[in-house]
Amino acid sequence: VQLQASGGGLVQAGGSLRLSCIASGLTVSTNTMGWFRQAPGKEREFVSAIRTSGSTHYSDSVKGRFTISRDIAKNTAYLQMSSLNPEDTAVYYCAAGKGRLIVSTLYLKNSYDSWGQGTLVTVSS
Repeated sequence: VQLQASGGGLVQAGGSLRLSCIASGLTVSTNTMGWFRQAPGKEREFVSAIRTSGSTHYSDSVKGRFTISRDIAKNTAYLQMSSLNPEDTAVYYCAAGKGRLIVSTLYLKNSYDSWGQGTLVTVSS
């Protein structure tokens, strides 16, 4: 299993970025796909997830600004980020859960058993 995250970069506050996570060795339609982020000196935190049903879930800090999606044909998950602010600066990781996850476990790092290498997002003020 391999998850390759890309799309990070430097953006001004208010800008947008789209992160991609290309999966191999698993299918994004039969695994819960999640995005986490880790800011300097902080714990890795949940950002968003898309379940096998297609339902989407977000942390309160990104709700309304970020959109998670997947392209089954490309076996890729995406995180469209808009209205970025400096507090969004972090390394973003994509992750794949073991099959179908129940909602209450989406936010837990231990629910995911495959992780990408991370892509850095820096938002300047």
